[in-house]
Amino acid sequence: MSKTILIVDDSVYMRTLIKDALVGEGYEIVGEAGDGESAIELALELQPDLVTLDNVLPDMMGLEILKVFNEEGLDSKVVMISAVGQQTMVNKGMELGASDYIVKPFTSEGLVEVIKKII
Repeated sequence: MSKTILIVDDSVYMRTLIKDALVGEGYEIVGEAGDGESAIELALELQPDLVTLDNVLPDMMGLEILKVFNEEGLDSKVVMISAVGQQTMVNKGMELGASDYIVKPFTSEGLVEVIKKII
């Protein structure tokens, strides 16, 4: 059975980039969200194996979404993907349970490698 992934990014371009990289490796993209509210809704509904989570969304920060995931007891692994690579942000994400933190721009190979390592 293929691993299921939810992609969360406000940029359609980024979502497509991530999706193309992962589908090519046999992962199943079960949903996409462009804002925090839909991200939380979809994650709780779909319970994917992994969520790629942009840290800067129009309605909330990825770190806030991670907090909600924790409160709701979501089992999905989370990989934060953000253009914001300050160490404090990375540390906070990891503290809140993110499995890894990828800084944009990244390569498809790099992304796939990180995800393979996690699931």
